[in-house]
Amino acid sequence: MCTGGRKLFTNFGHHAAEHNGRVTERLMPGARRFTMTLAAILAAVAFLVAGPDPGATREAVTALLSTGETVTGQPITYPTQAPAKITSAIVTMLPGEETGWHQHDVPMFGYILEGEVTVDYGGKGKRVYRQGDAVMEAVDTPHNGRNSGTVPARILAVFIGATGIPNTVMLPAAPTP
Repeated sequence: MCTGGRKLFTNFGHHAAEHNGRVTERLMPGARRFTMTLAAILAAVAFLVAGPDPGATREAVTALLSTGETVTGQPITYPTQAPAKITSAIVTMLPGEETGWHQHDVPMFGYILEGEVTVDYGGKGKRVYRQGDAVMEAVDTPHNGRNSGTVPARILAVFIGATGIPNTVMLPAAPTP
């Protein structure tokens, strides 16, 4: 229980003296302590406010993707039958590893963090994605991804889904043409 600043600091100084072998206690009078606290707060606020001009552009912002359609040309539509649910994951694939044939029932943004991935969209062709590439993946379109590089591939996958709707559905085999 705190009974006042002086007693608290006196007890602390006494405790420190037991361990350090010396006591250094200097307490500020109330007004001086208030002035020092106020000055510290004002300096902190001035430091925060004195940042760059709020109207200035940020050169460090790099757009990754801005589109209204998927990689196969489908218009992007959001699921509306249930509450929105965003899911993100980092998928790691070893060289030569495949995802298996699957499809996404919701829009998915992908960003290749490392490596190279070749995606086969069946009759819609193949596309190669490398480190730094961004893609709006095909929706309701069977496809198979394969790490076609020599190092592990890492993909940031962000699903723009809805509660109760699967992000990915695995398929038993490649689609027939």
